[in-house]
Amino acid sequence: RGTGKTTMIVQHIAQKYGNSDEALYIAGDHPEVLTTGLYKIADQHFKFGGKLLCIDEIHRFPNWSQVLKSIIDVWKNKQIIVSGSSSAALHIGKGDLSRRVLFYKLHGLSFREYLNMQLKASFKSLTLNDILANHLEYSGKIIGEIEVLKHFQDYLKFGFYPFFLEGSDDFKMKMDNIIDKIITSDIPQIYNITPGKTVVLKKLLWIIASSEPFSPNISRLAKDLRVSRESIYNYLEYLTKAGLIMSVHHGGKGLRSERKPEKVYLDNTNLLDVLSSARGRQQMRGTVRETFFANQVRAEHQITIPSQGDFAVDGKFLFEIGGKNKSSGQLPEGKDSFYVLDSVETGFRQKMPLYLFGFLY
Repeated sequence: RGTGKTTMIVQHIAQKYGNSDEALYIAGDHPEVLTTGLYKIADQHFKFGGKLLCIDEIHRFPNWSQVLKSIIDVWKNKQIIVSGSSSAALHIGKGDLSRRVLFYKLHGLSFREYLNMQLKASFKSLTLNDILANHLEYSGKIIGEIEVLKHFQDYLKFGFYPFFLEGSDDFKMKMDNIIDKIITSDIPQIYNITPGKTVVLKKLLWIIASSEPFSPNISRLAKDLRVSRESIYNYLEYLTKAGLIMSVHHGGKGLRSERKPEKVYLDNTNLLDVLSSARGRQQMRGTVRETFFANQVRAEHQITIPSQGDFAVDGKFLFEIGGKNKSSGQLPEGKDSFYVLDSVETGFRQKMPLYLFGFLY
């Protein structure tokens, strides 16, 4: 929710089709769409010369995946774009649409994308190897153009969601609405959760938000929240698929490492800022740093929790995340071990600035 899917669809129609009747945009949860039916709308649109059908919030339409499958099978030469703000619902529908649909997860803005939108800049994305091998060069170019640390602090609070462009005064209210709709509407609709259980979901989310970071003790959580261990595992999965949390597992093998996350973070630092404020707590800077790093890196890479260090990336590179005075020694020496530091503009050798990992996409 809130990453700009509807805006992108409307922009695509405007740029490619203008006011032509060849493209049609509808919302899957609109009363007239629900009454008329997706199949009938598609039938009329394509029979009268339509080339593109865009269905926004398709997961709100009953039996959407089966209906979409029928539309695709009948009109094979037409283009259909669908979106849904419930990643969990779309995940469930994948089985009916295998080999028919290309799925794309729209991440929130990277720090680079935020800078380009906010400053009308044109920073290019970097690969992980770019950063690890040439971080001095790239950070030098960036700080030569902007006051990067100032913008980085703003991004951590409100830069992940593109609706910051509408103003920051009501940003927190919009974030509260997103969180509430996911917990009270999206998740219950998909997983048949009763209203009483949504209270447990909220409590679990707040526990995660107030931890430094959260390392789940499943048995204790089950006891404190008065639910079963299986329910805790399920709720963590629901919150992950809904885009509210990141579950990071240990790098080892086996069923235990697959099921039980080693650490759990809120999905992004904007969520962390809002939920920490809601609990009347100060953000924990260490958790903010780790949340940012994990959120930005996981878009293109696999992250796990190693036996030494904070994160392992792609099973090869080790990273320790810390403040500008972070000392060496926590990681084994070698070319694949790195220290990522907050509040520094540029690094040195194996030490590099945290904000630079916001340029990966």
